[in-house]
Amino acid sequence: MWKSLIIILTSVLCIMCKTSNMNNEEHKGKKANKLINESSPYLLQHAYNPVDWHPWGEDAIAKAKADDKLLIISVGYAACHWCHVMEHESFEDSTVAALMNEHFLPIKVDREERPDVDDVYMTAAHLLNGRGGWPLNAIAMPDGRPIFAGTYYPKDQWMKILQQMVNIKKEDPKRLEDSATKITEGIQSSNLIEVNTNAFSYSEKELITYTDRAIQTFDIKYGGRMGAPKFPMPNAYEYLMKYYWHTDQENALETVTTGLDNMAMGGIYDQLGGGFARYSVDEFWLVPHFEKMLYDNGQLVSVYAQAYQITKDIRYKNVIEETLSFTEREMTSEDNGFYSSLDADSEGVEGKFYVWSEAEIDSIISNPDEAKIFKTHYDISGRGNWEHSNILNIVKTVKEIAKQENQSEESIRAIINSGKAALMQHRDTRIRPGLDDKVLTSWNALMIAGYVDAYNAIGNSEYLDKAVANGNFISNQQMDNDGRLNRNYKNGKSSINAFLDDYALSINAFLKLYQATFDKTWIDRAEKLTQYCNVHFYNEDTKMYDYTSKLDPPLISKSAEYADNVIPASNSAMARSLHTLGSLNYNNEYIDRSKQMLNNMMEQIEKSSYLSFYSNWLQLIIDHTKAPYEIAIIGVNAMELRKEMAANYLGNSIILGSTGTEDLELLKDKNQVGQTTIYVCQNKTCKLPVTTVAEALQLIDRD
Repeated sequence: MWKSLIIILTSVLCIMCKTSNMNNEEHKGKKANKLINESSPYLLQHAYNPVDWHPWGEDAIAKAKADDKLLIISVGYAACHWCHVMEHESFEDSTVAALMNEHFLPIKVDREERPDVDDVYMTAAHLLNGRGGWPLNAIAMPDGRPIFAGTYYPKDQWMKILQQMVNIKKEDPKRLEDSATKITEGIQSSNLIEVNTNAFSYSEKELITYTDRAIQTFDIKYGGRMGAPKFPMPNAYEYLMKYYWHTDQENALETVTTGLDNMAMGGIYDQLGGGFARYSVDEFWLVPHFEKMLYDNGQLVSVYAQAYQITKDIRYKNVIEETLSFTEREMTSEDNGFYSSLDADSEGVEGKFYVWSEAEIDSIISNPDEAKIFKTHYDISGRGNWEHSNILNIVKTVKEIAKQENQSEESIRAIINSGKAALMQHRDTRIRPGLDDKVLTSWNALMIAGYVDAYNAIGNSEYLDKAVANGNFISNQQMDNDGRLNRNYKNGKSSINAFLDDYALSINAFLKLYQATFDKTWIDRAEKLTQYCNVHFYNEDTKMYDYTSKLDPPLISKSAEYADNVIPASNSAMARSLHTLGSLNYNNEYIDRSKQMLNNMMEQIEKSSYLSFYSNWLQLIIDHTKAPYEIAIIGVNAMELRKEMAANYLGNSIILGSTGTEDLELLKDKNQVGQTTIYVCQNKTCKLPVTTVAEALQLIDRD
């Protein structure tokens, strides 16, 4: 459980910082360390530190053992503000560096590239301190077993910690060995799961009871979890919509719309350029940590798309379109990969790129009446709403201002849109936040899903084109013929053997691409990835999947992700992908494995009141207790009818089809010459075919 609590309930130390692109003039005369040949922007930030940093790997561990030196394992990421602060205070200081270099072997880790390493030492930090965050700084025995782990430390405190470790190693080395043994045992026992041999059983009544209890933890006024900081947690909203579709429990949909409405109006959403920041420091969604992460935006596009399918609220459509415009404009590479993140800082100041003074706005919108309307809409004042500046957030709607000004809503909207365009043009002249331009397979898969869901909801074919292009990028650049994936791509180089989340989320993305295109190539690719996972990640003892491949050098503890978080756990994502793929391919072995994985989690799910920790598993409960509809569309006009059908929210339905003949079992012998038909099926049993979407929707019983 504690792993899921780290990001939400701990003292959060990470906000975005300026990604440092190596400037030759800035580093002239400085000696580079062993990070200079890495591709990670975060590691390159530290390549000219006087600390003799090593990248994580067997070579570094072997050298520490040979030299009998303790390891310093410092973990962060390019968008972490306090990582940057500690670098400036300690890692750029020659005195600190001399102490680190003489007595330790220092290792730098990009947690986004190596989440497996981060997990081990974050577990240690939590066991020792009850909290975690980034930067994560651990001290370990030469073989990697931790003896100390914490987060940010000011220079003087960091020096004292290091000197204390030097003294203990010299005077009482057995104390270090004892600590390493105990902490390692704690890490190894913290993530155990028992195989549940009881028959799976869960009723709709139990699901309603559980969900009603979990909804009580949500803020009924502003949405999201009560209190601050507030993270979007998109998968929780996705579950609540699916739950609502099956149960008609209005409190679930109200919880979703309250959260989505307030996020879309708040400062966490970039009101000019689109896209969401990682989280809000307050309960109102006003003040973000201004970094923008790909994984948030991919998932939130999916959530707003599904909410638009249900409500047809035009505001959700606007959020989708603006966020995908941001993605294309600022987060897409020439070879159709999606970059990882944008920093919060520019010119060394958090949020400077995004905030405004009233005087600036008055100078940009020259008509004072129009400026007044714009400022009223977006909460602009001379005193500011954050540190004497203004974060754009909507406090008065177009309708309210139109009534107040005795003008039409169309004229008010035109004034606001004109002001947005003018401010955006001015903002583009500012120094931009730094970009972390590495491409991560799992995060790209989340954005593929977002593009497909947006295409389904809105029907813009350009969104599907983007999703297909990125799917092909993963297939061609990150995937081997045997199904093995790499995690990272940068500057034309694919690297780092992928982890379970890369596979599970890519399988899900490929299955979504199949359902959007009816191109069976995507099912074949998903099948290849699944078979690879079954050989290299599946753990026969736990009946779950390990996070790391059996091909990877072992860490001190084998990890597995079970609890959902900001991104769904790789095991829940894998279990859901197995269920979908098994349904499409008539593979009962996959469906049974998915059910066993879910059954293993039932005790943890039933004990928890925190929806976000098990929201993806809860979606899987619906998949297994309410047989998904298999909607087969076959004939020359299949794609047109598919597009019309997919504009509706369809819960846990699966869409498949063909414009001709196809070898998927459910499609066999269903092609009627000269006619396009829709078959609505459950458990491989189909109702009589119909020829219109309206007729097909009537055959779907949500209960």
